[in-house]
Amino acid sequence: MAEEIKNESTAGNFIQDFITEDIAEGGFYEGKKVHTRFPPEPNGYLHIGHAKAICIDFGMAEKFNGICNLRMDDTNPTKEDVEYIDAIKEDIKWLGFDWEDRFYFASEYFDQMYEFAVELIKKGLAYVCELTPEQMRENRGDLTTPATSPYRDRPVEESLDLFERMKNGEFEEGTKTLRAKIDLASGNFNMRDPVIYRINRIPHHRTGSKWCIYPMYDFAHPIEDAMEGITHSLCTLEFEAHRPLYDWVIDNITAPCKPRQIEFSRLGINNTVMSKRKLRQLVEDGYVAGWDDPRMPTLCGLRRRGYTPASIRNFCEKIGVSKTNSVVEYSFLEHCLRDDLNENAQRVMCVLNPIKLVITNYPEDKTEEFEVENNPQKPEDGTRKITFSREVFIEADDFIEEKVKGYNRFYPGNEVRLKSAYIVKCTGCEKDENGKVTTVFAEYDPLTRGGDTPDGRKVRGTVHWVDAKNYLDAQVRLYDNLFTDPEPDTGDKNFRDYINPDSLKTLTNCKIETSVAGIDGIKHFQFMRLGYFCTDKDSTPEKLIFNRSVSLKDGFKKK
Repeated sequence: MAEEIKNESTAGNFIQDFITEDIAEGGFYEGKKVHTRFPPEPNGYLHIGHAKAICIDFGMAEKFNGICNLRMDDTNPTKEDVEYIDAIKEDIKWLGFDWEDRFYFASEYFDQMYEFAVELIKKGLAYVCELTPEQMRENRGDLTTPATSPYRDRPVEESLDLFERMKNGEFEEGTKTLRAKIDLASGNFNMRDPVIYRINRIPHHRTGSKWCIYPMYDFAHPIEDAMEGITHSLCTLEFEAHRPLYDWVIDNITAPCKPRQIEFSRLGINNTVMSKRKLRQLVEDGYVAGWDDPRMPTLCGLRRRGYTPASIRNFCEKIGVSKTNSVVEYSFLEHCLRDDLNENAQRVMCVLNPIKLVITNYPEDKTEEFEVENNPQKPEDGTRKITFSREVFIEADDFIEEKVKGYNRFYPGNEVRLKSAYIVKCTGCEKDENGKVTTVFAEYDPLTRGGDTPDGRKVRGTVHWVDAKNYLDAQVRLYDNLFTDPEPDTGDKNFRDYINPDSLKTLTNCKIETSVAGIDGIKHFQFMRLGYFCTDKDSTPEKLIFNRSVSLKDGFKKK
């Protein structure tokens, strides 16, 4: 996988090459400003796959000092919602892109689309068909048999009359469609007289009940691009077979311009699903807590988990642009986040599964302060003060009763460095009635303040801790892959059969240093030795909640 990423990101960008050729002297768009668009359908939340398209659409415009429109492709009123529109706009701005005043809806062009359909009928290039959806499938033909329609030679005036009556609401859904008259024997089934208008009586979120017929995407999209003066219509690879129809529509109407469609491979990531329909099922069936559940591949879910705009844009840049569909390892997405947070996240100490460490030779009434750096990667981020006293919290798994080879933390007789504080020597432990260790005992060496060893002795283990006199309680949520199968929705698999029951573990008794008090908004931290975490959107000063964004260990293996 690493080799594939390296090759794609260094071999050059074919979209960039096409655009360079188009705007060069003698090119099709010589002297024109590069104009792209991002046209999401407002029927769900954007996911990481959309992020790739966003970075390409807006990124190409930026690269060539052009402009990019944001257009809601709201030609299907069945599942569209204003909630999704607002979320889409928020996600794109979060990624760092702006459409300025170039925000459009496909529905703005419904009148023009209707007129263009009438134009095609008048030219003898469209007709009203009365085959039901089932009959249309039966008459679709195969690679050696042409499709058929008994209405293909319907007189122009008759189709014009029927199409107007369709618009006026005289017919029931499924009884009539408007089809383009192209080639019933075409080897490209998209060209076998495709439906370009259908009857749909569901009110539209913007136009209300004005329309009861709606254009199909393959007819609407090229018109939308042409109306907005788009030069390059960049879309994913599944639309490659639709490009002849895209061009046919533009060539046969009085379009104000002729955009060029260019396709690129869509993004696939293992251990997740990238279908909005399936993501909606996860939400509606209660497998996750919403579209922004941190286990979801949605941009709002990734944001809540702690992904940064820089990490996602870097991920999209590194996977490159290709013509070959492939699946990227989720660990590479984590690798990109880890790179960003390693540079930018503040370091703090938090104990997830606490037990007490009592330093028996430390004065009971003494408390001292240590000054520690906030981020070793960025000295300019300054320092903070943490307190230290006779009792501190440590991780339960930082102590064992009997030495094990390779274990360099607390066990009787072993010396351990408390991060930035002192070297202590473990002297024993205390257990409850069930035999569970509740307290560990140690003695400190006062000459090792700051963790130094002035006599040069070697201390292999360093552990984090939190002062038991000065801490905040916190809830910490540990996330893992939502699916146990790397490819949960391939073939005849039911993706719901592979839901990971351990994808979320909630810890409620965590102890964190008080430097995190007063957090406002999402903030990123490295919990020393544990991973990268961020404050959850529901976190409050009275109830701190942190989500694990990614572990410290990099699971992406470079080849």
